[in-house]
Amino acid sequence: MSVLTTARFVVTAVEPSQLPRDGLPEVAFVGRSNAGKSTAINVLCNRRRLAFSSRTPGRTQALNCFAVGPPEQPIGYLIDTPGYGYAAAPLQVKRGWDQLAGQYLRQRQPLVGVVLLADVRRQLTELDLRLLDWVPASIPLAVALTKADKLNQADRQRALRDVLARLRELRGAAPTQALLFSATRRIGIEALVGTIEHWLVPADPVVTGGGGDAYDADEPSPEKPSERSDD
Repeated sequence: MSVLTTARFVVTAVEPSQLPRDGLPEVAFVGRSNAGKSTAINVLCNRRRLAFSSRTPGRTQALNCFAVGPPEQPIGYLIDTPGYGYAAAPLQVKRGWDQLAGQYLRQRQPLVGVVLLADVRRQLTELDLRLLDWVPASIPLAVALTKADKLNQADRQRALRDVLARLRELRGAAPTQALLFSATRRIGIEALVGTIEHWLVPADPVVTGGGGDAYDADEPSPEKPSERSDD
C-alpha cells in the first residue's frame, strides 16, 4: 500500500511560517487553474475529497498541508498550492499568489520535490515557465502532463518529447523528469506515486511503471514507445 493513501489534512496556511515546523520533508504540487491539480492529488492518495478546487478558480490563496505516514509519527507532508493563471482573478489576487508561492518555493527548507501539473494539450505555458524560475536547481522536479487521455498515442508522445526537450534547456543537469498522466484512465499514477515516495523516503525505489511513461529530462525518450493496455 502506498504511504500516500494515509494522507490527511493538517492546516491551511496563508504564509509559509504557518506550516509545520518539525522539519519533515515536503512535496509541493503546483499548476495552473484547471490543470487538474486537485484531481491528481486525490487520485494519487486514493481519496475523493482530500483536495478540492475553489468554486471560483484562482481565488483561493493559501497553502493546504496534508500529512502522510502513521498518525502518531508522520514521515512528511504534501503541500497543495493555489492554482495560478486564472484570467478573471483580480490583479491583487495574482500578486498574492506570486508572493506566497515564490516565497515558499525559494525559501522553504524542508522542500524535497515539486510536482508541476500541466495540461498536455497546452504543454508548458508562459506562466508555467515563470514558475519554474522559482524552483531551485537543487530541488527535484516532476512535470505531470495531465489529461493525457485527451490525445492519441502519437500526439501524447510528441508532447512528452517536446516538454522533455524544453526542460533540458531550462534545468540542465538539475534533477528533472516528465511523465504522461490521466486520472480518468489511470495513466502514470504508479510512476508519480513512486517518485513522490522516493522523495519523502529516499531509500525506497522509484517506480516508473503503471501505464505511464516517465523519463528523466537528461535521458532520451523512446522514439516508438510500446502500446499499453490502458491507452
